[in-house]
Amino acid sequence: MDGAGGTDAVGTGAERVSAAGKVLRVLAAFDREHPSRTLSEIARCAGLAVSTAHRVVAELAAWGALERAEDGAWHVGLRLWEIASGCPRTQILRDAALPFMQDLYEATHENIQLAVREGTELVFVERIAGHRSVELLTMVGTRFPVASTGMGRVLLAYAPREFQEEVLAEPLRAWTGHTVTDPRVLRAQLDLIRREQVFVSDRQLSDSTVAVAAPVRIGRTGPVGAALGIVVAARGAERARGLREPLLRAVHGISEELGRRARTAL
Repeated sequence: MDGAGGTDAVGTGAERVSAAGKVLRVLAAFDREHPSRTLSEIARCAGLAVSTAHRVVAELAAWGALERAEDGAWHVGLRLWEIASGCPRTQILRDAALPFMQDLYEATHENIQLAVREGTELVFVERIAGHRSVELLTMVGTRFPVASTGMGRVLLAYAPREFQEEVLAEPLRAWTGHTVTDPRVLRAQLDLIRREQVFVSDRQLSDSTVAVAAPVRIGRTGPVGAALGIVVAARGAERARGLREPLLRAVHGISEELGRRARTAL
């Protein structure tokens, strides 16, 4: 029930949620696994009374952040996508990377992916795939623990040492029977990545895929800001190892373009 201050009591305690907090809770009810929600589902996920959820949803819909389908369920609206697509951190990166990703796809006809690290997670921000590319668990906007994927381990290799130890101190999920979860082995992998610049991730996230990944810098010698990867079918593991050179050409091109844009912005 709304109080005099316009907040809702949530749960069994005395927690109060601001108006902005209600909006964020409603939006957080949607994700890749649940792109569509009924009003009652939204209320339950957000921890709000149905009447409050109804009011918030109506306001978001009027603004264009949510849209209602013919079956009455709600999903994220185009207006929200328009705003999210303008995120400077990813827009500049994607604009610089896409031409090189397209060239890399034309040379390989395999899945080409670009990702950044956000906290302890890896977020995929761009992808190019063809009809014959192997099916993936990942897509633009999905998140995975940073140590779970080859691209994530590349980013972890260039993260501060204290952060690496923080990640490796937590239990690591074994996605397949091949997933490396031993912190000692992972530390050795991170050292190898820093020496060789390229990492081959053999069936770490899926039994059907092998990935080869490399770091993208801001300038030729600047900090690592992203990772670029090629994902092939597991039966093509040997081919993945042969993709080192085209991948390195692509990441060097992206890095130089990002450095040029950074210098131009000064």
